[in-house]
Amino acid sequence: MAKQKYNLHLKGYVGGCDFDRDYVDYILAQNSEKPVSVLIDSLGGSLATALSIASAFKAHGDVAVHFAGMNASAATIASLGASSISIDSSAMYLVHKCSSEYFQYGNLNADDIATLIKDLKATKRDLDKLDANIAEMYAAKCKKPANELLDLMKAGGWLTAKEALDWGFVDEITDFEDESAPKLTDAVASAMASAGMPIPNVPMADEQSAFGKFLAAIAEFFKPKAAAADVQENQEQESNPNIVEQHTPIITMHTFTNLCTLLSVENMAATDGKITLSVEQMQAIEDAVTAARQREQDLVAEVTQLREKPGEDTTTVVNNGKSPQQEEKSDVENFVDTVNSARSLYNMLPKV
Repeated sequence: MAKQKYNLHLKGYVGGCDFDRDYVDYILAQNSEKPVSVLIDSLGGSLATALSIASAFKAHGDVAVHFAGMNASAATIASLGASSISIDSSAMYLVHKCSSEYFQYGNLNADDIATLIKDLKATKRDLDKLDANIAEMYAAKCKKPANELLDLMKAGGWLTAKEALDWGFVDEITDFEDESAPKLTDAVASAMASAGMPIPNVPMADEQSAFGKFLAAIAEFFKPKAAAADVQENQEQESNPNIVEQHTPIITMHTFTNLCTLLSVENMAATDGKITLSVEQMQAIEDAVTAARQREQDLVAEVTQLREKPGEDTTTVVNNGKSPQQEEKSDVENFVDTVNSARSLYNMLPKV
């Protein structure tokens, strides 16, 4: 099928600069008497923004929404005001119950706990109303009982394009030339896990991880040179006693900070652009690579476990207009830091 043209591209966080109500209003106003085609590719965000955009689409009356990639939460709600909704054959679709940020740290006495329980009950009542309202909106689109949609929201599992069509969330499955199957990155997987969203079973964005590429590069660096070339070099040196001994430059810690720190030395001597390492130094590098490899394996196991974990009752993107904030780095971010450090170490090694 030929490439599709869109008047609106709504991507990223709903409520962010790329999924903004004011911009939607501007485009709709510019095309008040014309059909408007909208591309959505988003994992969700602000419920308030989604409801506002859905209302704007409905008021315009001739808006066609097309889903590509992975779409969840507020992104699906924003489409409900469109006159028609389609989805790419390789796209994914997720609905789930609403949630709000909650964090409590400190010592509470009995009165404090009573107040906290009261506040949480009030929050639960609000969330129940939001869930009921969203279920009614989905039910109107799908032409199914609201309780069935509420059960699906509670399960919170990813739907394929075919499943989304069977439920009635979309009206058509398409296959445009400029759209490819969604791929999952480490960063997106981490963000989804942090928000309590189930990890979809889709391919990773890079089949060979950055650490795998580093291992391949380091193996190439330490690969033995051709024996014939070494023999020829030795013969030339033996046949010409007048060859002046090559200068041995000192490679300081300032030059190779990470490598010198790893080997606990202040400098290294290089002859003909080559550095000779002792068995102990090689073992230090081996230990560092082994530790990094183990970290990668642990991360892969964790992502796999998250993919297989069933959806929970409140699996959703935060719906108060704010992105989840973390005081500590996630396992994926720590892994990326490890890979970048290893790559920096490799880049500092002399090339033979």
